Order: sequence, then C-alpha cells, then structure tokens
Amino acid sequence: MAIPLVTLLGAATRGGGTEGDGQPPAARQAQVLRGRALLINHGCADCHGGGPNPAADGYLAGARSPEMEFPIGPCAVTPGATPCFRTRPRNLTPDNATGIGRFSERQLFNALRYGLRPGETPDVQITGTTPGKGNFPENPKYLAPPMPWPAFRHMSDQELRDIVAYLKYGVQPVSNRVADSEGPPDFWASEYTVAKIGPYPAPPFPTAKERAPSVATKP
Repeated sequence: MAIPLVTLLGAATRGGGTEGDGQPPAARQAQVLRGRALLINHGCADCHGGGPNPAADGYLAGARSPEMEFPIGPCAVTPGATPCFRTRPRNLTPDNATGIGRFSERQLFNALRYGLRPGETPDVQITGTTPGKGNFPENPKYLAPPMPWPAFRHMSDQELRDIVAYLKYGVQPVSNRVADSEGPPDFWASEYTVAKIGPYPAPPFPTAKERAPSVATKP
C-alpha cells in the first residue's frame, strides 16, 4: 500500500525525527518535491536503479545484478586489461541497514559537495577543500567513479539540501545490500585533484575558454 508523502513527512518531523531546520510538513514536502525534480533531471536513477521513473521496480535501490556494475580503468575499453576496478551504484533509499538511512543530512550533503564517502567521513561541517584543513579529512575517502560529484558540487547549497531531503524523506526504504566498490588504495584521491577536475568554486566567468556576451554577439 502506498503511503502518502505528507504522512511520511509528518512522521519525520515528530519526536526529533528530522535533523535540520524543523520545517513543518508542508514546507518539507515542497523541499522534497524540488529534490525529486533535481534528482530525476540529473539522471541519478539511471545508475542507481529505476531510470527516470520513480514508480519503477528497484528505484534508487542500487546495483542488483552484475549488469549494473561499472568497469573502471583500461578494462572499460579493453577487456582483461589492468588495472581494473568494478564499482557498484549504492542503495540510495533510506533503509537504515543497507541504504543511506543511518547517515545524517550533513554527511549526505558532504558526499554531494565534496565527494566524501559518508560511512568513512565524520559528521562535521566542512569549510575547506584542502586535505587536513577546514575539517576536510587528511586522508579523504572519495566516492567511486562514475559518481559525478565533481559536477554536482557546483550546484547551490539549497539544491543539494533539496536532493538530500528527497532521498531521506521522499523515498521508500528498500533492503538491498550492495557489495562495496573496488578501488585503489588512495580511494581515488589521485583522480580528484584540482589539475584533473578543476577547482571549487569554479573559476570566475569568463575564463580564457569562454567569452562574455555582448550586443553584437549572435547565437
């Protein structure tokens, strides 16, 4: 039986169920719906299950078969080539045991903004991007590719919080334990340098590769 969203949200706002701003159910529902639109538009469920259909079987429940895994490294082009790592989309439903239910809103926000694995990162506000400074872990453990957090980090704080609210309060929990992704000993730190993914925040517009529009500029 489907449970109305307002019922889920109402339960979440009672008894200390929500962590953040204590929004009433109506305000939280508006936030959840914004997050839903963002998540669908950004194709999150294309990897995590269900595609752009929130009513689909396995929606956001993570990898449920080898076909949903990703070969990362030379093997993605040449089978058998090394190094080769198999990464698996995680269960993004709020199941406490197998999904994201045990993580705080701030841990999930930090995952989207900084690419930090919520299970291995303290629940703290991060104010920098340099390892060891501003509460940024000295030895960060990053989300595995192809999770596009380097692009997601440029979304606004509000947009990221909206996505987190949808995942925490707008999705039904599904029990599906996904095996941990494979990866290098540095947890992808060598792949997520400024030289490779650019800085955060993004450089001011226009860079040398861009141009400012003018009256004379035509599409």
